[in-house]
Amino acid sequence: MGSEDWPEVRLADLCESIDYGYTQSACLEPVGPKFLRITDIVSGPIDWTSVPYCEAAQDVATKYSLRDGDIVIARTGATTGTSTYVQSPPDAVFASYLVRLQVDRSKAHPRFIAFYLRSPEFWDFIRGVLGDKSAQPNASAKTMTQATLRLPPMPEQRRIAGTLGALDDKIELNRRMNRSLESMARAIFKSWFVDFDPVRKKMEGKEGGEGGLPPALAALFPSSLGESPLGQIPTGWVVDAVGEFIDLRYGKALRAQDRQPGSVPVYGSNGQVGWHDTPLVSGPGIVVGRKGNPGTVSWVQRDFFPIDTSFYVRPKRDTADLHYLYHALDRLGLPSLSADSAVPGLNRESACHARLLKPPLVLTTAYGSFVKPLAERQAHVERESVRLTETRDALLPRLLDGTLHHAHQGRGVRCD
Repeated sequence: MGSEDWPEVRLADLCESIDYGYTQSACLEPVGPKFLRITDIVSGPIDWTSVPYCEAAQDVATKYSLRDGDIVIARTGATTGTSTYVQSPPDAVFASYLVRLQVDRSKAHPRFIAFYLRSPEFWDFIRGVLGDKSAQPNASAKTMTQATLRLPPMPEQRRIAGTLGALDDKIELNRRMNRSLESMARAIFKSWFVDFDPVRKKMEGKEGGEGGLPPALAALFPSSLGESPLGQIPTGWVVDAVGEFIDLRYGKALRAQDRQPGSVPVYGSNGQVGWHDTPLVSGPGIVVGRKGNPGTVSWVQRDFFPIDTSFYVRPKRDTADLHYLYHALDRLGLPSLSADSAVPGLNRESACHARLLKPPLVLTTAYGSFVKPLAERQAHVERESVRLTETRDALLPRLLDGTLHHAHQGRGVRCD
């Protein structure tokens, strides 16, 4: 059976339920179930560790509870039509600006439908639905589920879902691995430069105890604490203004339509926003959000192009290791220095007057030597994920329209 023989069906006819989410405010305290919002689904697979909570009575929690195999779609805002596939969720409900689809598994494979919702065909449908609703795009659940698709037999759906799902699962595994690597670097930073564990161990006479630092490294830490503008810090360390460590330099305008295909990451106020063929800054480096998402701090392992919604960091000579500066700036709370305006912005002068702890250069250099391999490993994993994403995105439309499968039929090649 060729794809031309696959029946055309409406998305709505493949769902056993189509529901709007729960109207409630999110909170950081664990007062109830996790509360999935649009912002939690726009960057790929759900990172449940960053999803907030909400208060919900038991009957409400049951009504809006997410289960394995659900699909949620954004129904308003610039990301209208963006969707994600829910796998092994914790106790969680979904917000009112999301629509939940629960697929009738006797008719369709949920993950196959999830991939259809990421296809060019579905996005063409969504653009047609939205038309010129540029001020505040939105689409109802009924409208979005009028989309039609060619539905292959169930075994073919499973093969397609398996092929694309394996790539998605590996990308998600890489994301979790990088989160663990980043957590390791943060833990070392906190131990050395926030909690001052090596100093406190010396003060308690435990310098050589189990789990202690190598003697040569432990010797770099003093054995007492003293007062400072930041509270108690190791004796001999000082506090200085951010501007004594670094210059914050403006990125350069580079519109999306002016970017050329290439391998240079483009960074904005909230991390990577695209690719270009020519760098503006040699890496590794640090990008700080200036407009839109002010104060966010991103590490970039390679040469990069920071756009004009961001600053990039130019360290001053012999002040501190770059890895130390990244984690110190990340903990500084720069977003709190943003201007209170319709378009939040980080005031460079205010940022440069903020105060940072300044340990001896030899110690921040030692920290850099610890975490540099972690950063390099993260960069390698990120590059692998980019290649996997490109492969998945190239396969997706060809699998969904049947061309790839049928091109290989008769030659013993399977798509699973």
